[in-house]
Amino acid sequence: MANSRYDVVVDVDQEGDLGHTDLQEDLEFHSSNFDNNTSSRNKIQPDTTSGFLPGPASSTPRSSQKHYLWSLSFYAQAFDVDTNEVLRRCQAAIYPRANFLDVLEGNPDLYGPVWIATTVVVILFLTGTISQYLAYNGKDHFSYNFKLLSGGAGLIYGYTALVPVGLWGTLKWFGSESANLLECVSLYGYSNLIWIPVALISWSNIPILNFVFVALGFAASAFFLLRNLYPILSATDKQTSKILLIVVVALHAGLAIAIKVLFFASGSPLSKDKPKDGGDDKKGDMVRMLFGI
Repeated sequence: MANSRYDVVVDVDQEGDLGHTDLQEDLEFHSSNFDNNTSSRNKIQPDTTSGFLPGPASSTPRSSQKHYLWSLSFYAQAFDVDTNEVLRRCQAAIYPRANFLDVLEGNPDLYGPVWIATTVVVILFLTGTISQYLAYNGKDHFSYNFKLLSGGAGLIYGYTALVPVGLWGTLKWFGSESANLLECVSLYGYSNLIWIPVALISWSNIPILNFVFVALGFAASAFFLLRNLYPILSATDKQTSKILLIVVVALHAGLAIAIKVLFFASGSPLSKDKPKDGGDDKKGDMVRMLFGI
C-alpha cells in the first residue's frame, strides 16, 4: 500500500471542509405569483343574472325586506323554525324558568301552536270518547260521538286564535307599543301544551280526580300566561292592567271549565247518552256536569 500511486489530489483546507459545500449563500428564494394567477383565473364570479340571487336588492338585510299580505313569504316567516327549536320552546313552556318572550328571541312562530292545538283536539276527542264509554248506560251498541271532535276543534282553535287577537287589539287601543300580534298568538299556542298530559289522565270514571287534574292544568297554564303577559299588560295604566289581568284569567278559566264539562263529565252536553235524573234544576245540572257526578 505504501507504493501505491494516487491519481486524484484533494485540497483540504485547515477546517477540514471538503470543498465549498455551503449552498445557502448561493440559493435565493423568489416570490412567485403562481397562486395569484391561478386564483384569479379560476375564481368564479357571482352571476347576478342567473335568478339565484335577488340582484341589487340582495344587499338589503332579510329582516328589512317587505313581505306583503298576499305573498307566500309573509306567512312563511311565521313558520321559520326547525324541530329542535320547537322542542326547545315546548320545554320552556312546560318548565318556565325564563320569560317565554325571551325564549322566542324576537322570532315567534305559528308552527308549534298549530300542531299543539291539533294534538290537543285529537287527544280530547279520544279521551272524551273513552270517558263517555265508561259512563255509558245505554242498551244499544256504543257509537263514536264526532260532536266531540268538532266541539274540541271549535273550542281550542277558537280560543287560541280569537283571544290573542282580542287582547292585542285591546292593548293597541290603549296605546301599548310592546304588544305584538304574533307573539300573543304564539304565547297562547304554547300554553295549550299543558292540556295534552291533562287530557291523557282525565278519562277515568272518578269525577273528583278528573276535576283535580283539570284544575292543576288550569293553574299551570294560567301561571304561564300571567307571568309572560304581565310585563306587556303593565305597560298600560294601572286600572286597565288589572282589568285585563282579570279578563285573561276569567277567559282561561272558561276554557278549563269547558274542557271539563264537554269532555270529562257524564252529563256532557255533547254526550248522546245523558243520564236521566228527572230533575229540572238548572244549577244542579251545571254542578253535576262540572264535577262529573
